[in-house]
Amino acid sequence: MNAQPEGGDIAALAKGGRTNFIGFLLRLAARIPFLFIAARFYGPEEMGKLTSALVAIELASQLATFGQKRGLAVRLASGDQHDAHAVADAMVLSTLLGAAFTVILFLFPELIFPKAVPTRLDLLIPLSIIPYTLTDIALAAMAFRFDVGATVKARSLVEPWALSIMAAAAMYFVPHSGLTLAYNVSIFCTGIYAVFILFKAYGAPRGWVPHPGRTLRLALENAPLAMADMVEWGTRRIDVAMLTVFASPTAVGVYYFAQQVASLPQKLKTSFEPILGPVITRNLKEKNYQAIARQVCQVGFWITAMQAGVALALGIPGEAIMGLGGPEFVGGTGALAFLLVAEVLAATAVVSEAALIYMARIKNLWVSLFTISFQAALTVAIMFAIKQYHKPELWYSAGAASALMLTLGTASLIKSRLLSQILHQPINNWRWALVWAAAPAIMVGWIAVHLPEWAELAFGVPAILGIYGWMIWNRGFGPEDRLLFRKGVAPQEA
Repeated sequence: MNAQPEGGDIAALAKGGRTNFIGFLLRLAARIPFLFIAARFYGPEEMGKLTSALVAIELASQLATFGQKRGLAVRLASGDQHDAHAVADAMVLSTLLGAAFTVILFLFPELIFPKAVPTRLDLLIPLSIIPYTLTDIALAAMAFRFDVGATVKARSLVEPWALSIMAAAAMYFVPHSGLTLAYNVSIFCTGIYAVFILFKAYGAPRGWVPHPGRTLRLALENAPLAMADMVEWGTRRIDVAMLTVFASPTAVGVYYFAQQVASLPQKLKTSFEPILGPVITRNLKEKNYQAIARQVCQVGFWITAMQAGVALALGIPGEAIMGLGGPEFVGGTGALAFLLVAEVLAATAVVSEAALIYMARIKNLWVSLFTISFQAALTVAIMFAIKQYHKPELWYSAGAASALMLTLGTASLIKSRLLSQILHQPINNWRWALVWAAAPAIMVGWIAVHLPEWAELAFGVPAILGIYGWMIWNRGFGPEDRLLFRKGVAPQEA
């Protein structure tokens, strides 16, 4: 069973977020080489082919995981079953579902590559579905025991570096399949590592015997969570799906480059998800709603503050950053700007949903369904407007990104309001200190964009982050906020 975190819940959240923030920096260091290699040596068309494939592969993987990234925390917290047995049941369910989706995609490869012509190596990409899902479950089980370091090592070291190294090696002998091959290798490496550390922590499920009835019951219990996860995933991929219909693989590749840069601050949100779930489930058992509201608001502000700083640092010199991929990528700067703002607006929805999935699963699901429907309608409307007025093709990328931004902002307003009504506590991540911190950072950024491109990136980005960090620390962070950056926290301090 998991132990109560020393120092209290806020200290536990701070420790998990601090560990994952280090992971964010490590992932950033590994992701940039991959983006440079993919853009410069493979080109936007090959990147577009990979992006289209990932929509189908990640959809299948999400379906196979079936809500167990969060549902597993509930079963482990209940204590009704031996921990290793609960994890084994979860893995059996996901393996069976993953195998079914793997076969389907092997039989119908046009679902993976709707507009591109795949090579034989490209057609092997469905093999990544099962290790992808097992990795998610293994890391969720590790997070339940407050071992966030396992996620950091898997997602920020093993996966991105395997991806970058394999992409660099493959461009010499399979230049038309290198990106899909690198993706497969990275997912398998991550899966092997995650399962290894899981068995090391939980041990083998001795005395466990799989049972069809138990597996079916598990699937039914997780159905609401699975649908909520699917909708959340859909809001992050429907933009790419629409682009594959309206735009060429080259435009999709440019959008993928912008999305990968913008997804770097998104990892800050996921930094807290593994540790926030177990903390909320324990307070739910104690019916401590005030503590849940406090934790949600605290984590929400941490995420918003950090993401705003990263968004400013990446968005102000956006043309220079997109230019790293080559001149043809600079046209995606508008999409990058919209995506970075979207990540800041999404913070409130993410932390609110972390509590809603345990307290109001069905209501949260209806809100999520409305959200994805709104995004789909808005994206299609923008795409048709761009087509009607014969705008350049890269406008499709900016249109999809703007629809995502408006959708995530709307979801944050609705979900925070719903959680506030359930807890009878205010839910708000906003503080005016964010404006105080952003203003001087924008001024520094304005100066930086007038420098040569190399200086804009080498000196401008660190300067924007530095002034923003100094201001938010002195004008925005109180004693509890600063726990995020303190390694030693005594119980009475928390």
